[in-house]
Amino acid sequence: MKKLYFLIVICIFIGCKKEDPKPTPIVKKKVPAIILTDERKVEIDTAIIGTFKSETLKQFYIASENKTVWGNLKKRTFVLSQLEKSDELGLEPEDYKISQLKKFESKIGSLNDRDLATYDILLTYNFEKYLNHLYKGKLDPKKLYTNWDLNEKTFDVNSVLVKGFNNNKLDSIVENIQPKTQTYKELLKALEIINTFPDENISTIESADKIVLNDTNPALINIKKRLLYWNDMTGKDSLTKIYDKKTFESVKKFQERHGLAADGVIGVGTIRALNYSKESRKKQIIANLERWRWYPSELAENYFIINIPDYSLNVVENQDTTLVRNVVVGTSKRRTPIITSYLKTVVFNPTWTVPPTILKEDVVPAMKKNRNYLTKKNITIYDTSGNVVSPVAWNENKPNNYRYVQSPGSDNSLGLMKILFPNHHSVYLHDTNHRNVFGRNNRSMSSGCVRVENPLELAQHILDVDGNWPQDRIDTIIARKITMSFKITKKYALYQWYWTAWSKKNQLLFRADIYDLDSDLYAQLRN
Repeated sequence: MKKLYFLIVICIFIGCKKEDPKPTPIVKKKVPAIILTDERKVEIDTAIIGTFKSETLKQFYIASENKTVWGNLKKRTFVLSQLEKSDELGLEPEDYKISQLKKFESKIGSLNDRDLATYDILLTYNFEKYLNHLYKGKLDPKKLYTNWDLNEKTFDVNSVLVKGFNNNKLDSIVENIQPKTQTYKELLKALEIINTFPDENISTIESADKIVLNDTNPALINIKKRLLYWNDMTGKDSLTKIYDKKTFESVKKFQERHGLAADGVIGVGTIRALNYSKESRKKQIIANLERWRWYPSELAENYFIINIPDYSLNVVENQDTTLVRNVVVGTSKRRTPIITSYLKTVVFNPTWTVPPTILKEDVVPAMKKNRNYLTKKNITIYDTSGNVVSPVAWNENKPNNYRYVQSPGSDNSLGLMKILFPNHHSVYLHDTNHRNVFGRNNRSMSSGCVRVENPLELAQHILDVDGNWPQDRIDTIIARKITMSFKITKKYALYQWYWTAWSKKNQLLFRADIYDLDSDLYAQLRN
């Protein structure tokens, strides 16, 4: 009996002993079986597939039982034609080994089994690369830019390719996987438009002085040539050195297309824009196409979209633009970050805590010169215990030991309102105490946040979902000068992005590349 009890105890002990948890196995999505037709097909040596070091490629051929799949001439011809004309989408045909593939195709009838298998693998590998590039871009923005908040785009290329392959609808894949956004379509149109322009050989325009109506200046000859080239001026021109009325109106048209002050005055900015060649503008369009492939393929139902180089904010609701605002963005040294997020809170009468960069570069040097600098700006100094520190007692050798908070009011650096959204950069949309800057042409002036024109109207628009936010309610809150926060109940996405080229009504539109991103991105694309 004692032995029986002993065995029972042992069994209970063993039964209650916790087993080491096993890691959950990663389940790879099985690729649908590829439907093969009765054209010539051969076995593929998996060792050849292995040389590509592509799990996607390996899984693709597992779905075909490691047999060649591109025996159908029509399917091969489609893939080859897509890769060959990939430059029409801003891509580079030789990235997809188009010359090598065409050589294989030219002798398809005489290829031995090994060469046929190699050709088949190359077709698949390069077509999948092409589809990936179309969907999410050739480059990874996370590797290029450490300060961009963009969600990673995932793409199951095998599922898409096999479905199109089996349903004989390869032609629909290329169209369906590209971004659906209007700006992306406008960029493709811009590439198409610029390819219609002939090669140009116009000398660089050099002028140190501003040129105004009725001036005489030798630079006007090349200026007129450029205006005629870009179709901002039509008809024949005698190419004189005189700044006549016809040229004046053409310059204004050119300036408007380039986001410049359309005043007809030919200054440094206009000369710089005129000196862009066709090739430079084409590269700019291609760089912008790549950037747009990093962004979400489809936009939310309601959203704020900010184009940083255009200094503009559009509110779009149910595919209708309901508000447009001028904005101020970060300088080239304190850049506004690229962000995809969502709106969360409106804060009226915000306080402003001086951020580290501004503290180091602006506040500390100013305080060392004048201890009353912060007092004049209504900024209070607090120590680590939350006690107020007088400017006289402030230790200039340990400025980071304090917190610097500006009180609410119209003179607050954030103005009367800010809109918060989740991000890793401590930036937000806000009013400003410098409300006269929105009429300027170049508005790259902030420390990274985006300043918005007429912000209280914008706040009312997004809060007043049920008619509970009349203007006098906001006026009352502002008059109290007490910080108050309100949740934004309507769902708005925020797209704070960067693009410098597009088209509209068959006209090319460009903006100054204020952060010098385009030429470097193009160079990376062609490496």
